[in-house]
Amino acid sequence: MWTTAKAPSLAEMEAMAHEVFARLPATFRALCEGLIIRVDDFPTEEVLDEMQAESEFDLLGLFHGIGLPQQSHGDVARLPNLVWLYRRPILDYWAEHDETLGHIVRHVLIHEIGHHFGLSDADMEAIEADAG
Repeated sequence: MWTTAKAPSLAEMEAMAHEVFARLPATFRALCEGLIIRVDDFPTEEVLDEMQAESEFDLLGLFHGIGLPQQSHGDVARLPNLVWLYRRPILDYWAEHDETLGHIVRHVLIHEIGHHFGLSDADMEAIEADAG
């Protein structure tokens, strides 16, 4: 078994993220209409600068868009909200901690979607427990 184990590709991790999303509470998912989930190896240099990250491994994910609390019906057409998961930093975190990869992906996904809703860390922990 261990001779065939390998890190997931970008496409495999994106599929995992969508599978994790599908298992989140229905009421939570319903509020995410139009949300796009993407996976890339690392954040862009622009994102690293904007987030004042010291290393390309500092960010596991990022919400990009206008959170629900800031949206209004009078908004002009805008780009869809995106959640980015960063594969290499997630794999690095996985290698250093005693958690499953699926659990880490779920945690990062919920945390980044939580920014979409303007949720507190306690709110996100409750959602993660429900998704358990």
